[in-house]
Amino acid sequence: MDEANMRVDRTSKSDSERRLSTLVRHLGASCSPSHTSISTEQFENSKISLSPMAAFGSVFANVVQAPEDPILGVTVAYNKDLSPLKVNLGVGAYRTEEGKPLVLNVVKNAEQSLINDPSRFKEYLPITGLAEFNKLSAKLIFGADSPAIQENRVATVQCLSGTGSLRVGGEFLAKHYHERSIYIPVPTWGNHPKVFMMAGLKPMSYRYYDPSTRGLDFQGLVEDLSAAPEGSIVLLHACAHNPTGVDPTPEQWEQIRQLLRARSLLPFFDSAYQGFASGSLDKDAHSVRLFVADGGELLMAQSYAKNMGLYGERVGALSIVCKSADVAGKVESQLKLVIRPMYSNPPLHGASIVATILRSPELYHEWTVELKAMADRIISMRQELFNALQAKGTPGDWSHIIKQIGMFTFTGLNKEQVAFMTREYHIYMTSDGRISMAGLNSKNLPQLADAIHAAVTTM
Repeated sequence: MDEANMRVDRTSKSDSERRLSTLVRHLGASCSPSHTSISTEQFENSKISLSPMAAFGSVFANVVQAPEDPILGVTVAYNKDLSPLKVNLGVGAYRTEEGKPLVLNVVKNAEQSLINDPSRFKEYLPITGLAEFNKLSAKLIFGADSPAIQENRVATVQCLSGTGSLRVGGEFLAKHYHERSIYIPVPTWGNHPKVFMMAGLKPMSYRYYDPSTRGLDFQGLVEDLSAAPEGSIVLLHACAHNPTGVDPTPEQWEQIRQLLRARSLLPFFDSAYQGFASGSLDKDAHSVRLFVADGGELLMAQSYAKNMGLYGERVGALSIVCKSADVAGKVESQLKLVIRPMYSNPPLHGASIVATILRSPELYHEWTVELKAMADRIISMRQELFNALQAKGTPGDWSHIIKQIGMFTFTGLNKEQVAFMTREYHIYMTSDGRISMAGLNSKNLPQLADAIHAAVTTM
């Protein structure tokens, strides 16, 4: 080390020692009862004592290990399996024929246009989110010519995908609606009861699925909702019911509408698959528009995870259809008070992608073409699986596979059969027998058919 560097090093050490001495004197004067000073050497050699709590281990030592999420846990188990034959049919995300995640071309084009826009910014959005996104989302689900939109009776806020929309809606109802009970179909998406319970509502149930027919238990549904206390909230899947893939017919939807309105039950729709179920955005919105057309009030949770493949962007919207524009304005003001302490305001990027696609006639058309292609591939997988089971002579009626709609099929397999298929064939699905049709392709479909046949004939 040269002389100059040695002088700098000595000066640095001297400055450090002076600062440390000053700190020692300060601590000694302010903390010591006798104002006794300690030396720099004593201070440096002293040890920080542990608090009594720290001496006995973590303050969280009594926290128990939580179980894996029943849906996401399937993927955890799948990832641990070292077999090259493993197949994941548990996760609700679209996969290509090659079994790969898909980013839609229209999404890539929209993102590129955003990147090339010199006016783009990264500032906070308002509490309610991106205004254009909210306006276009309401039009997408209710229809551009909806009287509720034309009369400004809809309060829409951007939320964190479908889950966030349900949570915000649930907390709003817990604070401002006179009834806390929310009737949920059995079965339903596993997160529904948890979301509403945490929001302050009381989850109840109504019959929906009939295991004997693997179809809709319409009589049970009508009986249970007819017995629900007047004013209760009713959760309805707009289309492609999760997990069963069983939807009411248009005629049954009309009967449900009449029942709910006659008993002043409040509809809360969850729309996670608009356009993804049948391939038609309008057809998949039929049930919702039926309720809006009668002038009554309702809540609508939307998600763009599935139909635009924006899973990780967490893009969704909550719309509340009100009786008047004045009420809608007040409702929006209270939704802000729910959102502000929860996550303050929503993310910008995903909502910008959606708005860019919905506002552009060219991009919108491109989206509908890709959306239909995804829906058609799932429909073709249903038919191929049904054909394969028929060819094998697998015992039972498997026509429900082609009658059900959307991403999922409720196979009717029991827990023991599911466990057998995982153990012997490395096929992963939820324990209730739900499989994601989007995870099937021409390569792994024969393996699934073999597994189902073996499970049914040996278990």
